[in-house]
Amino acid sequence: MKFQLSHTRFPNFPSSSSDSSRLPSQDYLIGLRGVFVIQSFLFVFFQTFLPAAVADSKNTSGPLYQIILRKVLSVLFWNESLIYSFIILLSARTVCIPFLANANRSVCASSIFRRGIRLWIPTFIIFSLSAAAFSTTSTQYITDFLNTTGNISTSSPIRMRNFLVYFNSLFDLFWLVNAYGSQAANKAFPSGTLWIVSVLFQQSYTIYMTMVIVPYTRPSWRVKALFIFIATAWWVQSWAWYSVTGLLLADVVLNMNFQFKSRSGFSIGKIGVPMWPFYSALILIGVLLQYLFIAWRPEYRDDELKGHTGLYNSGSLNEGLDLDQPQARDDNYLIVIGVLLFVETYDGVQKVLRNRVLVEMGKRSFSTFLVQPLLVYTAGIKLYLYMHASGSNHEVATFICFIVCLPLVALLSEVCYRAVDVPSVAIARETWAWVRK
Repeated sequence: MKFQLSHTRFPNFPSSSSDSSRLPSQDYLIGLRGVFVIQSFLFVFFQTFLPAAVADSKNTSGPLYQIILRKVLSVLFWNESLIYSFIILLSARTVCIPFLANANRSVCASSIFRRGIRLWIPTFIIFSLSAAAFSTTSTQYITDFLNTTGNISTSSPIRMRNFLVYFNSLFDLFWLVNAYGSQAANKAFPSGTLWIVSVLFQQSYTIYMTMVIVPYTRPSWRVKALFIFIATAWWVQSWAWYSVTGLLLADVVLNMNFQFKSRSGFSIGKIGVPMWPFYSALILIGVLLQYLFIAWRPEYRDDELKGHTGLYNSGSLNEGLDLDQPQARDDNYLIVIGVLLFVETYDGVQKVLRNRVLVEMGKRSFSTFLVQPLLVYTAGIKLYLYMHASGSNHEVATFICFIVCLPLVALLSEVCYRAVDVPSVAIARETWAWVRK
């Protein structure tokens, strides 16, 4: 693909919450994100009401049906570390698309400028609502719920003592470069999942700084250079390991005819070798590692993390790592890259992911991510306590909460998408247009 660097006005792409939607051919990536909307809801709900059914749960014991769910289904369908690994790499795969598709300086500058505004506005609004909800009223009902259900896998959101604590929490959310899980904003947000905004924001700029080499380097050279970058980031256990993989994948798909080459495979002598067995092996190895160390030998689950250098905690291997922090894992990486290679190769998989329902869910993924913990920890828990006080057993109360929370999350996610998410994209675009005048 030939690049020309020209000084043209940033094209007026259709309004959307995702950069990937600017190229209709990339809609399947939004659909893939829609799959993780479903999985993320299941994780938040199950972590709250059925904690022993969740992979890597601190509730290692519980009812037999929850243990079976954890060892059989949670590994693939509501596994927090696998979900956020997909989201981080998928974000990197999509955030660079506008520049790779139209490599001029206006597009690059626009992407860099608008990213912070686009993420900050929805996060600010929903985090402020969460802080107000849990700081101006008592959270004792959450503590009572956790004690009643024996849930030690989550905790009550911390309360903001004053405006300065709130301000610093929100400010740090976009400045931290490590210890994401320990930050005050994450501790104050129900489900403790807000840290991912910090990673997405920081890693976006890793992508922006790296993607500018694409128009000016030979494809074979930059592929080798990015492989070295990925290997180095893996060694120091930086999230750049995931994000630069996403950039490399976007580059080879858009600029190097990856789909045709992947379908064609390679030759050993006169024998043609397809690529799908290699992709299948990546997924299979990753899944086996997940089941091996989640379902069978969980005591060895974190041993792989000690094989990296201790960039932030020691000068040797990663002996002092904090296991309460989100971790970039090898098994997750193998599954994520294997799945994405399949997705990028086969039209049939892309057609499934272009399903209108999945695409629409994917467009609302950020809104759903922000709204669902707030609903589960307010309406969901209060409804459970009411049902429990009325004499309902745990399973019945949990089921009622599920069928109530699911449509509520869908409804309020739609409201958030239309009232907050889409306007934030428009504001970012208008602000960029204004500063260029």
